[in-house]
Amino acid sequence: MKPTLLLSLLLATALAGAQAASTPDTIYVHGNILTGTHLTAGDTSRTPERVTALAVAHGKIVAAGTDADVLKRKGPQTKIIDLKGAFAMPGFIDAHTHIAGAGQQKLAIDLDGTRSLEEMQQRIRDFAAKAPAGVWLQGGGWDHTKWASKKLPTRQDIDAVTAGHPAILERTDGHILIANSAALAAAGITNTTPDPPGGKIDHAADGSLTGIVREGPAMSFLTRVIPPPAPEMRRKALLLAIDDALAHGVTTVEDISDWDDFLVLEDLERHGQLHLRVTEALRFDAPLDTLKKERASHSANDSLLRTGMLKGYMDGSLGSRTAALAAPYADDPGNSGIPRYEQSKLDVMAKERATEGFQLGFHAIGDRANHMALDAFHAAGVTPARRFRIEHAQVLLPSDFDLYAKLGVIASMQPSHLLTDMNWAEERLGPERIHSSYAWRSMLQHHIPLAFGTDYPVESIDPFRGLYAAITRQNEAGTKTYVPEEKLTLHEAIYAYTQGSAFAAFREHDLGRLEPGFYADLVVLDRDITKASPQQLLHTKVVQTIVGGETIYTAGK
Repeated sequence: MKPTLLLSLLLATALAGAQAASTPDTIYVHGNILTGTHLTAGDTSRTPERVTALAVAHGKIVAAGTDADVLKRKGPQTKIIDLKGAFAMPGFIDAHTHIAGAGQQKLAIDLDGTRSLEEMQQRIRDFAAKAPAGVWLQGGGWDHTKWASKKLPTRQDIDAVTAGHPAILERTDGHILIANSAALAAAGITNTTPDPPGGKIDHAADGSLTGIVREGPAMSFLTRVIPPPAPEMRRKALLLAIDDALAHGVTTVEDISDWDDFLVLEDLERHGQLHLRVTEALRFDAPLDTLKKERASHSANDSLLRTGMLKGYMDGSLGSRTAALAAPYADDPGNSGIPRYEQSKLDVMAKERATEGFQLGFHAIGDRANHMALDAFHAAGVTPARRFRIEHAQVLLPSDFDLYAKLGVIASMQPSHLLTDMNWAEERLGPERIHSSYAWRSMLQHHIPLAFGTDYPVESIDPFRGLYAAITRQNEAGTKTYVPEEKLTLHEAIYAYTQGSAFAAFREHDLGRLEPGFYADLVVLDRDITKASPQQLLHTKVVQTIVGGETIYTAGK
């Protein structure tokens, strides 16, 4: 065969292969599709892009445009899906979840939404009546700030309804728990047990234990004596939470669960049962050799499951008064919260881990905790390319906005927290400090990248509550407003909930937009949220959730 003929055949074969590879598996037509927006920090002038059709091949978008243009790519096996004018947009990327904990809460005593101590007790009593003898009772979701009494429960309150079972029940934020007498005894906690660094065991006026235990170092006295969940229980919990996320239009999460849960996610992926994209955080305080082994154990290029940032805790929460503040709580003048680290130790650990190429993500609620995190990032040699993050970033020193921007730190925030916190945040912070709290607009004005999420299960994974909070800064009834000058436009909030979260996870080149080269992760809604009123936004329903071109969730099925 002549060289020129052989070359022609090879080129023809290659061209045919390329055409086959780009021939769509599926084309969506007659849609009202928001592909994304090129908004930059503080810039709302650009119009978000819309198309009517998308073509998808092998899980990725290969064309976006008009029906006529996209249909030109149709092949003999291409499936055509008529969206019938429905609004579609990129799937939501929740930048901060605890999906294992969310699922386990569904399998345990779910105290979310309890409106009084008595209702909490009744749910515990009902669960205890069916539990095998000797089994630990666990659960969470209670929030005493939503009760008329505003009082924390006591171990005696729990003893009365647990039928002799040891029990620990976490507050909704996960930063304090209530333990009954049997649990405290099993953990060896007595009236004279000293508080560990970064934690606190509460005592009554007479020196007896109240049952309230604050922050991880103290809570671990209890959790380490409880048998860990079996792999099958972890699997069931994760699947429940994943289904919940997909039903709410969330296609990717940046998650904080245990390493054993990550191993279960790996098994789900191997068996084709993982339909949510997950970037799993590792524990900042784990030994460096352990972190390197965990990172190396799974491909960093896996499009569905991978490891991500190192999550560290600087403090607790405002609701529990354990967030570390630079000045005392306005409603608790003897208390400034609980810092979890000495700065010098934190700086050394941060530098060690950053040098090994890890992204750092620090939980910081209070202004003192945020400053601690920023100082540690500076010591570690932060650059914008490293994309260090602060999770929550609820209260800042006014001078620290500039420091955030200078260091290129991402603010990973959860606007739906404000729907709960506005009921007591001013009491905690006072009238001056609130003006640099939950400060989304100030973040953008300082060109600080925003990534939005929910902290699920602390808040519902429903992203529409977050969008509502971001654009109104009002409670869901619309009767109370919190520092309205910090609200965002809807397109800014959508950006933070899609492209902003993708950027925070180094996924901005394949997630968060609906355009060629990006994964076909989209959600079809029952209304055009860009034209909905704030109250209508709260009631938005997901019709379909599509991940990698595959319809994973359909309402009513």
